[in-house]
Amino acid sequence: MASAHPSDPTGPTGKLCTWINTIRLDSIPSPVLERAKFLILDGLACALVGAHLPWSEIATKTVMEMEGTGHCTVIGWDKKLHPLSAALLNSTFLQGFELDDYHQDAPLHSNSIILPALLAVAEQTRSQNKDKTKEAAFTGAEFVLATIVGYEVGPRVGMALYGLDMLTRGWHSGAVFGPSASAAAVSKLLHLPSNEIEDALGMACTQAGGLMSAQFESMVKRMQHGFAARNGLFAALLAKGGYKGIKRVYEREYGGFLSCFGQGSGKEPEYVVDEVAKGLGSFWQCERIVVKPYSSLAFTHATVDCVRGLQEKFPEHFKDRGNLRKIRKITVEQAGPTFKHGGWKAERPLEVIGAQMNCAYVAATQFVDGQVLPAQFATNKLDRNEIWELVGKIECVENPAFNEEGKSYRQRMIVEFLDARERVEMTVNAPRGVDPALTNEEVLEKWRGLTADCIEMKRRDKIERMVMGIEGLEDIGLLANLLLGETKSPIE
Repeated sequence: MASAHPSDPTGPTGKLCTWINTIRLDSIPSPVLERAKFLILDGLACALVGAHLPWSEIATKTVMEMEGTGHCTVIGWDKKLHPLSAALLNSTFLQGFELDDYHQDAPLHSNSIILPALLAVAEQTRSQNKDKTKEAAFTGAEFVLATIVGYEVGPRVGMALYGLDMLTRGWHSGAVFGPSASAAAVSKLLHLPSNEIEDALGMACTQAGGLMSAQFESMVKRMQHGFAARNGLFAALLAKGGYKGIKRVYEREYGGFLSCFGQGSGKEPEYVVDEVAKGLGSFWQCERIVVKPYSSLAFTHATVDCVRGLQEKFPEHFKDRGNLRKIRKITVEQAGPTFKHGGWKAERPLEVIGAQMNCAYVAATQFVDGQVLPAQFATNKLDRNEIWELVGKIECVENPAFNEEGKSYRQRMIVEFLDARERVEMTVNAPRGVDPALTNEEVLEKWRGLTADCIEMKRRDKIERMVMGIEGLEDIGLLANLLLGETKSPIE
């Protein structure tokens, strides 16, 4: 009989697998559990809002043409698909409008990877149990514990590759770190033994990848975390079925996950394998997950806050669009990862995805509209002259001093006017959401605001109550049922 232990219990992979297998809900600190519930609520809001965006509809209709009906909810639609496709689409919705969470040190969008995979496997497993009894269902307590496991694993894998460095090198970091998070979460929900968790992680890691050039005009940027959700789910299901994966996948020197993705980092060492299992059960990465207040690339948020700070401190300069025409030049100083990810020069016209990923465009939007929310990225607003006049005056530059540890989100905005005597500036060390983090009350406000025109209030309130009391929910399928049914697009 095969051992239920990982191949090397003392190695980083083995330690991680053992922790995933043994962690229990009563070991989770109350603040971490409470924050996880609000993070889940935020993720569901993003998915409901994103279900009928134009690119979401194209993806859904295309996938539905390829396969028949299944047992897994497609959020915001009156449709069910097979688990892998449902996970892919639901993740695509959740990532659909740059409203979802991110980890501030190891950038990945955890909810878009974890929640779709867990919902899919929960519904699929229930459908396969012939007696359909309550015992066949996964409880809310099991679901939230598995979610927290995913929250903890993804960032640790990312930190082993120096987190933000992956973006600097052109990898879509969440699509690289994400399959591990999905596989870990699903493995926990399925109660896999440690050896099968190791198989799942090994198969998840060999499916990792994603190119950041998807951010300029491609719809596929919205889907790349979906690949991670689907591939981690697939890996865990294969492991459950007895399919063997790569052993010691994180520490293998030849063809290992870290040794391959660490190549070209320019760091010494190229990767830090001990980060994979560092601080498990004592330091909670869940508490480093950030909720977004703006509908744009995370690295643009400090840009937005620079503009907001200027608007508040110097209202006489920015109170109307006539004043904006007196601006001669705007310089935005940024750290390397921010500059490479969001500081590129925008050219007219832009697709929605490019607009949301560009610091200059987002800054101009805040200057003109006073906010950066889904409405600002409606197709009929992307080519406004007043926006592009400002974009042409904005230059993003890398400030090497901001590359020091702890300063990666720092930005300085310098505004020069036609009158050479006038010049104002604003520095933001970290954006709202990072410092200060959105409180649970603010996350709840975001949930209610985003879903107000998306679903009916009665349905919204039921979902909210269910998530807030998720540890007492007898069947997570009840939550999935509330996610089934048409929603409205925020940019119609």
